[in-house]
Amino acid sequence: MSTANSEFFKSKVLGHPAGLFVLFFTEMWERFSFYGMRVLLINFLTMAAIGYNPGWEWSAENAGALFGTYAMLLYITPIIGGILADKVTGYRWAVVIGAVIMTMGHAAMALETEVWLYIGLGLLVIGTGFFKPTMTSIISEMYKDLPEKKDGAYTIFYMGVNAGAFFGMMLCGYLAERIGWSWGFGLAGVFMLLGTLQFWLAKPLFGKIGDIPGAKEEEIELKNHELPETEETKEVVKHNPFSLVDKILVIITATIGLGYAINDPLSKIGNINLFPFKIGELEGQYAMVLIALVLFVYLVFSRISRYTPIVKSRMIAVIIFAFFTIFFWMSFEQGATSLVIFARDNVNRELLGNSALLFNVFNALLTVVPLTIISWVLILLAKQSFKKIPGSNIVLMICFLGIWGIVGYMIYRDFNTTAYEVKYQAEQVPVIDDKTNQQKVDEAGNPVWIYMPITESTDLTSVSNEIVERHVVMGEAFSNFQEGEKINIITKDKDHKTFGFVTPAKLKATNEMSAKLNRDNGVVPATVENVKAHWVEITVSWFSILNSFFIIAFASLFSKWWDSKYNPSAPVKYGLGLIIMAGGFGLLAFGSYGVVEGVKVSMVWLILAYLFHTLGELCISPVGLSYVSKLVPARMIAFMFGIWYLAIAIGNKLAAVLGGQIENITNQYSLSTFFLIFTIVPSVAGLIIISLNKPIKKLMKGVK
Repeated sequence: MSTANSEFFKSKVLGHPAGLFVLFFTEMWERFSFYGMRVLLINFLTMAAIGYNPGWEWSAENAGALFGTYAMLLYITPIIGGILADKVTGYRWAVVIGAVIMTMGHAAMALETEVWLYIGLGLLVIGTGFFKPTMTSIISEMYKDLPEKKDGAYTIFYMGVNAGAFFGMMLCGYLAERIGWSWGFGLAGVFMLLGTLQFWLAKPLFGKIGDIPGAKEEEIELKNHELPETEETKEVVKHNPFSLVDKILVIITATIGLGYAINDPLSKIGNINLFPFKIGELEGQYAMVLIALVLFVYLVFSRISRYTPIVKSRMIAVIIFAFFTIFFWMSFEQGATSLVIFARDNVNRELLGNSALLFNVFNALLTVVPLTIISWVLILLAKQSFKKIPGSNIVLMICFLGIWGIVGYMIYRDFNTTAYEVKYQAEQVPVIDDKTNQQKVDEAGNPVWIYMPITESTDLTSVSNEIVERHVVMGEAFSNFQEGEKINIITKDKDHKTFGFVTPAKLKATNEMSAKLNRDNGVVPATVENVKAHWVEITVSWFSILNSFFIIAFASLFSKWWDSKYNPSAPVKYGLGLIIMAGGFGLLAFGSYGVVEGVKVSMVWLILAYLFHTLGELCISPVGLSYVSKLVPARMIAFMFGIWYLAIAIGNKLAAVLGGQIENITNQYSLSTFFLIFTIVPSVAGLIIISLNKPIKKLMKGVK
C-alpha cells in the first residue's frame, strides 16, 4: 500500500476510511439538490397560474420538451467534464467547481422568472458535467491499493446517493407544495452549497488523492486497470486512430444532436425554429435527427469493423445493450414527467381520520428512522476526524440540524392539520363526448358532470347551467375554524376536486396574478359546515421517494440472487428488468381503465407501479456500466462510455417527449391508453433481448 493511502486509512468509520464518508455526504447533498429540484420542475411548470400554489401553466408537451433537453444534456456534459478533470483541474477541484456552478443554478431557479429558469438549468447542466464523473473516480483512486474493499466502498457511497434522493424529493417537495415553489428550489441550493463547503474543508483528509495526475501516475493507473489489454488489442488500437472522416462525422452528428436538443423546447415554447423546413413529410428537426442517426450508426460500426474479431464482437454486444437501454430509460424516466402529472391530477391523495393518522405515523417513521441512522454515521465520522477537519464536521452538523428542523416542522404540521367539511356553489356542467356530441356516462350508466365553482367575481347572469351546492372536505394546518364561519377557498387541481384555504397573503398574490392575466381570480366563497378529525393530502413529490425506499429495501435481496447459482445471464437480466418495469405501467393502465374525467384513482396503483419500476431497475442496474468495463479494453473505454451515456441521454429525452403527450393522448383516447404504450413497448423489447440470449453470450466471448 502506498504511503499516502496508508495514512489515509488510519482513521476508519465502519471499517472504511473517514474520507469515504466525506464523499458519502458530499454526494448525498448533491443528490438531495438534484432530485429535490427534479421532482418539482414539471409540477411547477404545468401547475395552473391561478390557484392554491400557482405555477406557470405550461402544457405538458412544452414542459416535457424543456425537461427532456435538460435531462439529455445531463448525460452529455460529464463526458467533457471527465476529460477536463483528468487533464486540467483534478478531481477535487472539479467537484468544487461543479458544485459551486450547480449552487448558482439552484439560486437562479428560486427567483421563479423565465429568464432565470433557463439560466439556472444551463448552470445545473454545466455543473453536473464537472461533478458527476469525478466522485467515483476519487473513490477508485482511494482504493487502488485495496481492490478487495472497493465493492463495499461503492455500496456505502450509493447508499448516500439514495439517501440524498430520498430526503431531497421528500423535503424540497414538501416545502414547495406546502409553502411555495421558491422554498423548494431554494432549499436544494442551500444544501448544495453547504455540501460543497464541507467537502472543501475536508481537504486535509485526502492528501494528494484527487489531484491532477502526473505522467507517472497515469502510467501506473493504466497498468492497474481492471481489464489488462492483450498485445493484440494494443496493436489494433494503435493502428485505429480517429480518421479525418471519423472526426467530421463526430462534429456533424454532435452539432445536429445539440441543435435538436435546443430546438425542441425553443420551437415549442418560444416559436423559434432552427430547422424551419421540411424534408418530405418530416419536420426539419426530425429529418435532421434521422440523418444524424444514420451517420452516427455508420461511424460506430465503421470504427468497430477495424478492430480484431474478439474486440469487435464484444463491442457489438455493448452496442446491443446500449440500444435496449434506450427503451428502459424511455419508460423508467416517466417518473420525472408523466407520473408527476398523473399523481397530481388523477390520484386520490387525500386521507381522513384514522387513515390520515396512520399515514402520518408511517411517514414520520419513514423519515426519522433513516435520518437517525445517517446522523449516527455523522457522529462516528466526527469522532474520527474532528481534530483534523473541524470545519467540515461543523458544516455537516449545521446541515443535519437544518434537516432535523425541517423534518420536525413537517411532522408537527401534518399532525396539526384539521379537516373541515365546507360547502360552496358550483355550476353543474355536462361532460360532452367529442365523438358522439352527447353527454358522457360512467360505467354504471350515470351522466357525467363537472362542477365549476362560483367565484367571488362570477357574473351569475352569464351562467347557463344549473347552480348546485357542493360539499368538499379540505384540511388546513394550525387552524381553528368554527361551524358556520365564512371562508375563502381556491382550487388546487384542474378538476376542482381539492381546495385550499386562502390566506390574506395568498389572496393578495392571487388578485395580482388575475389582474396581470386579466382572468377570474378563482377565489370561491364557502361556509364551514362541520369540523372533522385528522386530514392529510399526500404531496405529489412523496410518491417519487418510493423508488429510493424500494431500492434500499430490496437491493440486498437482488444482490444475493446475483451471487447465487440462479444468477441469470446479462441479456436475461435486461429482459426481466424491462418486462417487470412494464408490469408497473400495466397496473396503471388497469387501474385507470374506464376512469372518466374528474374521477381519481386509488394511490395503491401508483405505489405498486413504483415498486415494479424499482424491481426492474434492480435487474438492469448490475448490467449497465459494469459490462462496458468488462467487455471493452481500457484504451477504448472512453469511446464506449460515451456511447453508453448517449444511449441514456436519448432515453431521457424520449421519456420527456413522450411523457409530455399524456394530456394529448388522454384527451384523444384515454389515460389507460397512454400507460399501455409503456406496457407494450418495453415488454416487447424485453422479450426480444431474452430471445437474443445465446447470440449475445456468443458475442461476449467468455465475459460473464
